[in-house]
Amino acid sequence: MLDYHLHLWEHGPRPLEVTLERVAAYCEQAASHGVSEIALTEHLHRFRQADALLNGWWDDEGVEVNAALRASMAGFWREDLGNGCDLDTYVEVVLAAKAEGLPVVLGLEVDYYSTRMHLVADLLRGYPFDVLLGSVHWVGAWGFDNGGDDVFRAEWDNRRVEDVWDDYTRSLEELADAGVCDVLAHPDLVKIMGRLPRVPDEWYDRMAEAAARSGMAAEVSSAGWRKPVREAYPAPSLLQRFNDRGVPITTATDAHVLDRVGERRGDVRDLCVAAGYDALQAYHARTPRRVEL
Repeated sequence: MLDYHLHLWEHGPRPLEVTLERVAAYCEQAASHGVSEIALTEHLHRFRQADALLNGWWDDEGVEVNAALRASMAGFWREDLGNGCDLDTYVEVVLAAKAEGLPVVLGLEVDYYSTRMHLVADLLRGYPFDVLLGSVHWVGAWGFDNGGDDVFRAEWDNRRVEDVWDDYTRSLEELADAGVCDVLAHPDLVKIMGRLPRVPDEWYDRMAEAAARSGMAAEVSSAGWRKPVREAYPAPSLLQRFNDRGVPITTATDAHVLDRVGERRGDVRDLCVAAGYDALQAYHARTPRRVEL
């Protein structure tokens, strides 16, 4: 098994220092759960280099104009950045861990920025990443998955669920078509609060088609079991659609703390097998390789 979505610190204003010892602890925890390889995939927006390019994207022309949402997004961005981490240091530490023989690959979690993906691609092109996860965490300036923010949480009552799912899926399609990332992280994250259309098939079909068209893999993540929806990402019917369209998969926990690394590995494996998968997709230097499930 793989745990291909891991963070070295929780959300908040004071990220921990990136050290070889912390990476080694993650590898040890993963091994204790039968995980053979991990990918460190810190959020791109937590690094100073990305902040210089992306700060203020919520004010771009065409992005959500609601002032309260923009203010909340600006606050989230400022707090999650904290003092800012150095991307070069992060890369150097993970490369050092790889050189020590630790079973880790170098990655990032990259959010979708509708008007700035070309800037993201230019920034990342100069680094030796193994895998890049693509995520949609906001629709316009609305951080729909951030239940800790009162403004973001209340916005769910201001929109039709079907409209939210349509906006989310459109962003996911555009992210896939941008060709910047390798894996769709938590592909049906939009269900996080348990707000689902009565029949989500239309959106599931579009998500699966976006992955297949782009050549991206899809992530199977235990993180949803920790959220209000109480269901893994993706839903079984979406995972089946991925398999039917030949979309490869990775497995993940989206852990932000050491104790969650490798969490519910067996349950994730069962989901994959039930959908007909017998292998996972790992990466080295952005090149995929097959790993038996």
